[in-house]
Amino acid sequence: MNAEGRIAKTILNVCRLLLATTFILSGFVKAVDPKGTAYKITDYLQAMHLSGMVSETGTLLMSVLLSGLEFCIGIFLLFAIRRQLSSRLCVVLMLLMTPLTLWLALENPVSDCGCFGDALVLTNWQTFWKNVVLLVMAVIVAWKPKLMFRFVSESNQWIVINYSVLFILVIASWSLYDLPIFDFRPYHVGASIREGMEIPEGAEQPKFETTFIMEKDGEQREFGIDDYPDSTWTFVESRTVQISKGYVPPIHDFSLTTQDGDDITDEVLRDTNYVFLLVSPHLETADDSRLDLINELYEYCEEQGYSFYGLTASSERAIARWRDMTGAEYAFCTVDEITLKTIVRSNPGLLLLKDGRVIRKWSHNNLPEIGAEQTALPLQRLPEGQMPEDATAAKIVKLLLWFVLPLALLSIADRTWMWTQWVRSRHLRRKPKTATGNADSNHEDSEKSNPNNQPN
Repeated sequence: MNAEGRIAKTILNVCRLLLATTFILSGFVKAVDPKGTAYKITDYLQAMHLSGMVSETGTLLMSVLLSGLEFCIGIFLLFAIRRQLSSRLCVVLMLLMTPLTLWLALENPVSDCGCFGDALVLTNWQTFWKNVVLLVMAVIVAWKPKLMFRFVSESNQWIVINYSVLFILVIASWSLYDLPIFDFRPYHVGASIREGMEIPEGAEQPKFETTFIMEKDGEQREFGIDDYPDSTWTFVESRTVQISKGYVPPIHDFSLTTQDGDDITDEVLRDTNYVFLLVSPHLETADDSRLDLINELYEYCEEQGYSFYGLTASSERAIARWRDMTGAEYAFCTVDEITLKTIVRSNPGLLLLKDGRVIRKWSHNNLPEIGAEQTALPLQRLPEGQMPEDATAAKIVKLLLWFVLPLALLSIADRTWMWTQWVRSRHLRRKPKTATGNADSNHEDSEKSNPNNQPN
């Protein structure tokens, strides 16, 4: 291969690895939070006036399929699996996404595209230019896909394909059943809600511009604060426009209002004792399979002196129906729907606070079973009342052990096997001919059985 060919191959493989990394990360962060991705898809459909055409189950299915597709395309590009097909799929996906993100940048119907979930939030214009770069790289890779060097031989690619598909589906399914494996939102375990609501000293403040409409001798003109006219002009109206958002704290919409209209946000966040929050954006669609466990937990809180509140965006009528159906005696607070969906990806879900800090989170499928035999024990003496130690680090290690390590070992074993085949082939080529021609026969058999046995 000449110098130009080597440069072209290097550029193509650099583009291929950057594309693979982007798609793997994008697919993975969507898969660990499929409900969050489904909420974003719903936002898109509402902006396009198509929300009534797709059910909640449909958007959730689209979320899982999209995350799986992106993740698998990234893995296939990384390992150079089905090189022509995977590179063409990458181009098709980028051709669909780039015009969509241009529309988002121009019209701004959704605040961010959700490409990387809550792990990395980009502006709409940043997303568009990112997609332009990815589209260019995808075209380069699809131009000559066979220049992609393989980490795993073609005969063993089926292992990577099946394992990758199974892995990402298990990740998405478990995140749906329990909670997202990695929580990138401001309400993650260990976060202080009170601190997340604070505005640092010296932070940029929002800026507003006020324009005054004044009239004199039948003529109307616009004036600013700096050039406000004299008393000979008559005031007509004023307009105030925000020209700069300033600093927005990570948590800016957490507010608890009781059914009596009292704001108890500060009271709950400053409570140095344990506080349980049962979170349900919509009580009408909440899972009611663990009602007995929820009521037992409320009774336990009553005995131990812990606060227990239900948080919902549902109406008074829905709250009354929930009380009749479940026998719930705990107080309810009204909270913004989007805030509740951000706090916990479960309906209902459970949050444990202490001094405004998130100690634990549970989905309705994994509620803490603090039964009657434990009611004499306070939470300080129970595992449920302790914050997990190094939870994120442990999850990363498990991820490496269950996915990265097996594929790395497979690649090493595959390359070692291919290298031994190549060495054996060279040895057979150099073996001197015999009278019976056995060497030629062995050499021909070797080439027929493995014509591309050199490692690429």
